Amino acid sequence: MKAIRLHGRGGPDQLVYEDAPQPHPGAGEVLVRVHAAGVIASWGETYSTRAGSVRVLPIPGHDLSGVVEEVGPGVNTLSRGSAVYALTAFDRDGAEAEYTIALPGELAPKPRTLDYVQAAAVPLATLTAWQALFDHANLVAGQTVLIHGAAGGVGVFAVQLARWAGAHVIATASAHNRDFLRELGANEIIDYTTTRFEEVVHGVDLVFDLVGGDTLQHSWQVVKPGGALVSVVSPRPSFEEAKAYDVRPVWFVVEPNREQLIQIGALIDAGKLRPVIETVLPLSQARQAYEQGARGHTRGKIVLRVVDE
Repeated sequence: MKAIRLHGRGGPDQLVYEDAPQPHPGAGEVLVRVHAAGVIASWGETYSTRAGSVRVLPIPGHDLSGVVEEVGPGVNTLSRGSAVYALTAFDRDGAEAEYTIALPGELAPKPRTLDYVQAAAVPLATLTAWQALFDHANLVAGQTVLIHGAAGGVGVFAVQLARWAGAHVIATASAHNRDFLRELGANEIIDYTTTRFEEVVHGVDLVFDLVGGDTLQHSWQVVKPGGALVSVVSPRPSFEEAKAYDVRPVWFVVEPNREQLIQIGALIDAGKLRPVIETVLPLSQARQAYEQGARGHTRGKIVLRVVDE
């Protein structure tokens, strides 16, 4: 099969499009014929397995949509031909290949209203937003959330989910994304290129930071006492600063979750949530896709097409 493999530690320059052995499902595993794979704009790939052994020529990418090709012994929740989408674990070979192995607990039915390219833009970004807002921050209707990097791959889903949950949504983004974010549901948009958000925002229940650096540092002061600051950006938020501002700090790595993807798929099919795609490229151009992602300021997701529809 054709696949993207990493030939060393580093960035996109280590990606090679080449032939690789096709995997076969073991007990409790599922072989998926990948139709499309989402690109993680902020480069990150694990180079070792959960057991600690080194992954040799790892295949990156863990956002996928496709069709079940084969199920291993003991799998009775999925069958050959099922259209699926998933976020797979980061310590196994990923989805930037014609075939990949997934687990039943990672795979959910592909939303009916999306094609495979659109579906591949959903899992990682939406699960990150879902777990940040609802699992870690316990966001409820009537609260106010400030979302940094709101027009990016995760941000576009965070805006939509927070508004669906009944929150008041404040978004930071550049001016050319103002109307776009308003359409997604943001109540207020702050142009970070002309306005210091910490001078105009006060007493929010939650900050969801997708930018890091100075943006994170200036965010403590805008959260009300007892509120939360959730980040998925390295370095992690400072517990000392959090204590000084009486803010609960959260840093996490998104986890695969079939049940949440089922709920997300229902929202998509009901018209409550939609993916946003910046660019679609063929699998063979993965290096260019990651280079584009590394430049930042993408609107939504970059997706690699593996099968022509």
